[in-house]
Amino acid sequence: MNETMICAVGNVATQPVFRDLANGPSARFRLAVTARYWDREKNTWTDGHTNFFTVWANRQLATNASASLAVGDPVVVQGRLKVRTDVREGQSWTSADIDAVAIGHDLARGTAAFRRTGKAEPAASPPRPEPDWETPAGEPAEAATEQRPEPAGVA
Repeated sequence: MNETMICAVGNVATQPVFRDLANGPSARFRLAVTARYWDREKNTWTDGHTNFFTVWANRQLATNASASLAVGDPVVVQGRLKVRTDVREGQSWTSADIDAVAIGHDLARGTAAFRRTGKAEPAASPPRPEPDWETPAGEPAEAATEQRPEPAGVA
């Protein structure tokens, strides 16, 4: 599958909006990516054009992003770029979305304290019986003697 994977470095522009949908959690926020360049005439760094992306996160990434991100946070977002063009009320609109695979704070511009989340409990399934490791009756004696050695116990 040919998809455009990108890595965008910018700032969270809007508070993440979290929704718990039928097919799992989803979150979105706007990402502002501003180019900076060295202006030789002014001898200073100058802001260039700002691009805005709507970042979409799903499942555990959505839950973690909504709990971890705030407006103004410097972040790095990796994901699939989706560019859409719509016509609304006679005007052409183009939007750029990122279907996020990974989101993290930009540690080049600050510090963060990472905390692991607890693993989600799998859906309850009926207990499965232990497999029958005994050699079934009626097999040749050669097959019955081919057994693996038992693992050594840990002392």
